[in-house]
Amino acid sequence: MKSLFISAVVAAGLLVSVSAQASEGSDLAKASGCLACHAVDKKIVGPAYQDVAKKYTKADAAKLVAKVKAGGTGVWGQIPMPPNANVSEANVKKLVDWILAGAK
Repeated sequence: MKSLFISAVVAAGLLVSVSAQASEGSDLAKASGCLACHAVDKKIVGPAYQDVAKKYTKADAAKLVAKVKAGGTGVWGQIPMPPNANVSEANVKKLVDWILAGAK
């Protein structure tokens, strides 16, 4: 019985952590201006975050962080993504982790 209770507490803690990460990612995307060109589930100017999550894995995170910071073109079409030098490296990492987790 004690083991079941501990498992339930751990599961609840993980759920709260995932929910907080999702909220933080969404809030960062809004605050950083990302949603002017991207949406979670549909292409606007740039690809949908869910499409990005399907194309890349967590192993690609460092490459994506660099791409978000520097900007670029050619991966999703010829419309360039401008550099995001004003977003801190830590926040870009949080955004990329959120996107790769499915941007939920």
